[in-house]
Amino acid sequence: MSVVEIYTDGACRGNPGPGGWAAVLTAGERVKEISGAERQTTNNRMELQAVISALQALKRPAQVRLYTDSQYVKKGLLEWLPQWKARGWKTADRKAVKNQALWETLEHEAGKHRIQWHWVRGHSGIPGNERCDVLANAAIDALIAVDSRDAAGGTGY
Repeated sequence: MSVVEIYTDGACRGNPGPGGWAAVLTAGERVKEISGAERQTTNNRMELQAVISALQALKRPAQVRLYTDSQYVKKGLLEWLPQWKARGWKTADRKAVKNQALWETLEHEAGKHRIQWHWVRGHSGIPGNERCDVLANAAIDALIAVDSRDAAGGTGY
């Protein structure tokens, strides 16, 4: 089973607001960077989407060392998810779990791999995390640029 190191991050301008996600996957000498953006989302959704997209990018089962600066994602999958499911997707105070569809997708994708989860402090100089932050924010910038161009009357052609 191959070993893949993955860094992920999500970003949002406003919460909700335009958001971006990114992941950097490294296997041996190969490095793959992926990112995307949504017009109206939350930071938590972007953190989840970063991990989901990274795991979906793997073509076969892998041993994964996954680094996230989101306690929401790490604790959600490893600690809270079994309890949410046992309560019918309700929190401890009987409210509907936010982002249920993303959690279900993450659980499915994570089940394909052996993952070692690592939490890293965001914006603390860790190169993989910093690169993901740059990519996620660049994805937001690109989305805003497209929206601005469209609002100004088209593509310029």
